[in-house]
Amino acid sequence: MTTPANTYTHGHHESVLRSHRWRTAENSAAYLLPALRPGMTLLDIGAGPGTITVDLAERVAPGQVTAVEISESVLELARAEAARRGGTAAGGIVFAVADVHSLQFDDDSFDVVHAHQVLQHVADPVLALREMRRVCRPGGLVAARDGSYSDFVWTPRPPELDEWLDVYLRTARANGGEPDAGRHLAQWVRDAGFTEVTATNDDWVYASEADRRWWGQMWAERILRSDMASQALAGGFASQADLERISRAWSAWAATPGASITIPNGEILAVA
Repeated sequence: MTTPANTYTHGHHESVLRSHRWRTAENSAAYLLPALRPGMTLLDIGAGPGTITVDLAERVAPGQVTAVEISESVLELARAEAARRGGTAAGGIVFAVADVHSLQFDDDSFDVVHAHQVLQHVADPVLALREMRRVCRPGGLVAARDGSYSDFVWTPRPPELDEWLDVYLRTARANGGEPDAGRHLAQWVRDAGFTEVTATNDDWVYASEADRRWWGQMWAERILRSDMASQALAGGFASQADLERISRAWSAWAATPGASITIPNGEILAVA
């Protein structure tokens, strides 16, 4: 069988990594934390810069966490975070290059298999979930959390930010992803053969002055310099002038008192 190809729309520009390094187990995997116990084995798919990975390792220590990414260069980001944090938990993390469509691990290898903001980018999320189930021991947990871009709510809402959303949706779907994955997780996991599923939702909210400025300025840069920007230009979904206009709108939004954005995330906990 040919493994479906994946394209990560955001890429790993520093403007992207700033947002990803903000993520912790507490603000991005709270739905999973009550199920974790010391001594568990955990597979973290799409570890990114590793902030959630190391947090999870601290929760399951002295158990082992296996952190995977799509390339060695990206995996170095998680390695660097583990080295920076140090400690026994960080020392219990092993790293591997892997594709979620075709994981190289044996059946029943892990107590928990976790993926945060991953399934929105993969070519076949149901196949990915089947693989996650295969490598999870019977009775173990498969956990996934993804946003749903079309359900973002922000105020004020200038037309340029609606344009930003349209450009992102078209670019991500041209890459074979589903940027509204959070809406679909509960169905995908059932299509993958799970029957015991808990589906929840949780929001990230950026409403304080500091959070609003951080988020808006991050996207003002990201729309110009990230992989998403180059992909949008290559796909004909925006011109350079469009991206610059959207960037200015994000900067203006970030400076607007009372502005806020709410980002909904779908979550599933499925028993393997």
